[in-house]
Amino acid sequence: MNLNLRNTTAIFLLLAGPAFAEMEDATAFLDSEIGDLSSLTREEQEAEMQWFIDAAKPFAGMDIKVVSETITTHEYESKVLAPAFSAITGINVTHDLIGEGDVVEKLQTQMQSGENIYDAYINDSDLIGTHWRYQQARNLTDWMAGEGADVTSPTLDLEDFIGLQFTTGPDGKLYQLPDQQFANLYWFRYDWFTDEKTMADFKEAYGYDLGVPVNWSAYEDIAEFFTGRDMSYMGGPASDVFGNMDYGKKDPSLGWRFTDAWMSMAGMGDKGEPNGLPVDEWGIRVNENSQPTGSCVARGGATNSPAAVYAIEKYTKWLNEYTPPAAAGMTFSEAGPVPAQGNIAQQMFWYTAFTADMVADSATAVLNEDGTPKWRMAPSPHGAYWEEGMKVGYQDAGSWTLMESTPVDRAKAAWLYAQFVTSKTVDVKKSHTGLTFIRESTIQHDSFSERAPKLGGLVEFYRSPARVQWSPTGTNIPDYPKLAQLWWQNIGDASSGAKSAQEALDSLCEQQERVLERLERAGVQGDLGPKLNEPKDPQEWLDAEGAPKPKLDNEDPEPETVSYDELIKSWQN
Repeated sequence: MNLNLRNTTAIFLLLAGPAFAEMEDATAFLDSEIGDLSSLTREEQEAEMQWFIDAAKPFAGMDIKVVSETITTHEYESKVLAPAFSAITGINVTHDLIGEGDVVEKLQTQMQSGENIYDAYINDSDLIGTHWRYQQARNLTDWMAGEGADVTSPTLDLEDFIGLQFTTGPDGKLYQLPDQQFANLYWFRYDWFTDEKTMADFKEAYGYDLGVPVNWSAYEDIAEFFTGRDMSYMGGPASDVFGNMDYGKKDPSLGWRFTDAWMSMAGMGDKGEPNGLPVDEWGIRVNENSQPTGSCVARGGATNSPAAVYAIEKYTKWLNEYTPPAAAGMTFSEAGPVPAQGNIAQQMFWYTAFTADMVADSATAVLNEDGTPKWRMAPSPHGAYWEEGMKVGYQDAGSWTLMESTPVDRAKAAWLYAQFVTSKTVDVKKSHTGLTFIRESTIQHDSFSERAPKLGGLVEFYRSPARVQWSPTGTNIPDYPKLAQLWWQNIGDASSGAKSAQEALDSLCEQQERVLERLERAGVQGDLGPKLNEPKDPQEWLDAEGAPKPKLDNEDPEPETVSYDELIKSWQN
């Protein structure tokens, strides 16, 4: 071998060495972590990993920081996927896990200061109206076609994501990429509901069949029936059985409980999917240009309307009469696992993020010996003001967001990580860990057909046409961080009894309008910002079509239930 050839060979080996090492890391990751739990073949997985290796070369050695709230899905990303991505690509990722409120605070600080605190955020798509109006989050549609084209995976397959309508602005542009989704559904003890004695006792008491409640009238009857009932004949508690579970502590999570679609479940807003228009589930009205025009009834909003008052009064009644007394002092995270203890008959507002708690080895009170659940989840019942065509529940869609204040090279490296943790290679395994679906290919994967009987209806729900009626906060909300903090403080006054429902909601809508007024005066959102209506006699708005709606003569219509088994069959058909 002559000297030139020897040198050329040495240079080739020097250049090729790291690539071989990176692919070895990738194949080791696929062997140890992924296996058959992917919607891609092994050959396709390796090709996708090779693309990440190649695309990451300009950023090798870079240290980046991303952040998300602390839930099981993100813990898996932080502890398993981030180290794997770092080994495979050479980009060193620190994936911080903090509280949801802290994520919003960090994001808000970056927006206000321009300082690059994190290179990417997984924040709720509830901020879509904020991101679209302030234009401080990168428009991903243009990013993927422009600056970020060289780091956008050819196998990203946006059409496979089930929640893009939640992260798209009125301009038709994508601002966030979903990373995890979970819904709030109705949860109930299927074993109790299908027991012959229990069913007979309920029918004798109420005159109709015990089943999944379709409306709030039936939910209330069922809550009353089970509260204090001796369920020892079913292996349950002889006392301390409750027909409802909720939480009431004056805490930021109390606000989410209501902005997360409780009001739309009651029927406060307008028809529309994924969100009511022109009045949404926060009671905020927008005009034809998507500019917020009011929150109080006097400006055409519905936050303090009769339907909203009804929603709060039902919540406080059920919290006080049919719920464990300790729940009044609980937060979202404290209340979530309680039904797994075995003394709760039903819960209307239950996040599927707690499914993992319900199927854990420790949840023996609500599991059969073979590991199948004694409980099921189903669509939440709707209130008296609800109409066909309205959303009937909430879906959390934690989504990747790149801020304009993040330098381009760091945004590119973070975008690679965001695509890695949402890639088809890893998504099936990630979804088995956290049970938060974002891809249609994952939902339809054979492994979830096999696991479905142990997940109490979760897979059936996500495979059903019903799921489109569950959605996050929409684009009517111009500044989520500023407005969200008003809810828990005012609703807390109602839940504690310090104020009536009407007084608390009057205060809330007035405070929301003060924020909208400040945004309008400042002009920081330009033509996309609020443009408030002049106040007028509220009755004029109540007499008009749609929301806000006038008070119903009867807020407790005829109760209605449906057989869970028949419901599931209708989905499967």
